[in-house]
Amino acid sequence: MSSRTVAIVGRPNTGKSRLFNRLARRRISIVHDQPGITRDVIAAEIADGAYTLLDTGGLGLRGGETSADLIAASENQVGFAIDTADLILFVVDGIDGFTALDARIATRLRRGRKKVLLVVNKADFDDEKIDLAEAYRLGLGEPIRVSAEHGRGEQDLREAIAAQLGPEPQAATKTAADPLCFCFIGRPNVGKSSLANRLLKSNRLIVDKTPGTTRDAVELPFEFKGRDGRQYPFRLIDTAGIKASPKLASPVEYFSRLRSLQAIQRADVVFLVLDAMEGVTQQDKAIAGEAIKERKPIVVVVNKWDLVHKAFEQPEGIHGYKSERDYREKYEHAVFECLFFTPGAPLVFASALSGYEVDRMLNAAVQLNRTLDKKLPTAKLNQVLTHLADRTPAPAIGGRRFRIYYVTQTGNRPFRIKVFCNREEKLTESYRRYLEAGLVNEFKLNGCPIYFDLVGKPNTGGHRGGAESAEE
Repeated sequence: MSSRTVAIVGRPNTGKSRLFNRLARRRISIVHDQPGITRDVIAAEIADGAYTLLDTGGLGLRGGETSADLIAASENQVGFAIDTADLILFVVDGIDGFTALDARIATRLRRGRKKVLLVVNKADFDDEKIDLAEAYRLGLGEPIRVSAEHGRGEQDLREAIAAQLGPEPQAATKTAADPLCFCFIGRPNVGKSSLANRLLKSNRLIVDKTPGTTRDAVELPFEFKGRDGRQYPFRLIDTAGIKASPKLASPVEYFSRLRSLQAIQRADVVFLVLDAMEGVTQQDKAIAGEAIKERKPIVVVVNKWDLVHKAFEQPEGIHGYKSERDYREKYEHAVFECLFFTPGAPLVFASALSGYEVDRMLNAAVQLNRTLDKKLPTAKLNQVLTHLADRTPAPAIGGRRFRIYYVTQTGNRPFRIKVFCNREEKLTESYRRYLEAGLVNEFKLNGCPIYFDLVGKPNTGGHRGGAESAEE
């Protein structure tokens, strides 16, 4: 998700969702029957402008609403937008005219002190039917007339959005002196804030047994003394627990999830926090997938190990396990079996309560950060991938196998490998993971993401016989 957010608000039936689809340049389905939010908040990444667009159109609406219901739903929309967005598009109906509810929303937006663009929709053909004097009375500046259905005024609106957001952010080049930024991610109540407090050596962050205590992503600087005796600057981002999208029960939870995903984007290293007593869940796997999507290096932290240690001090221990060592070995096996798409990720068993192995987390992050700048020799890269392909050939698809001709490293953070091959589509996901795991093992890139940039041969439609055709 982009760190710049634009939200669309307005009363029902003003064409908000149609405008959303117009700006997103594709039709996006609306999800119904969310608990607490009849229609989910929908997000889309807008490439020409580098921002995230949110359609808040259905917040709180269930159908057959009274006037009071509509007012409450509109208040929810506006409150969510003010909390979340850098820019708000307030959409009104140019044909039906302006209502008391429009005026109420405008008042709330003015008080919110966020940037607002007033968008007069349904200005399809005849401007004489639109009372612009009423639009100006809303006190939100120059109205922008558009037709979400036919595209009229679309370019003017895009330019106005770009002007309000300012230039697209440029990715900064990281230097060795910059603080290493990391974030904790994980399910609610796995102890992320407790781990953060332990590292900060203070109670800066609120800790409570109630899941969901942390609502926003909190960023804090601190220094850490490494094993080599040097002081390393860090920036820590503590995030809200990431719930699965279908389980989001309120706009606040959606907002928390959005900020957590943005924290992953900003981080150099991601700490995935698991619960030592609960094992690896499907939600843990999904959360790890969010970091993988952003191609971030991962350290897996198994928190609350003090509870495991305490359990094995008792005669009964933990049912099904011989000892603490047996429990640890089987937990480690389960982690790498479930999180198979994080090859070689460092695994740290820790306790925020006792401080057990907490320093090891940061040492792992420092090592990962150094590894990310490695240069992989081209000759060795080609040798390793050739060996991997010879040892385990790619599966044949349609009588042909994926073949690598030449590879070279083109970037870091993540490691970008340009692969010249016969056909990009012949590379299966499982074989991709096999090649990535082989590179991680050979070059000691544990926990670092690898991205293959495939360059296939042009398909001329010709046919070559013999063994070469069968293997191409």
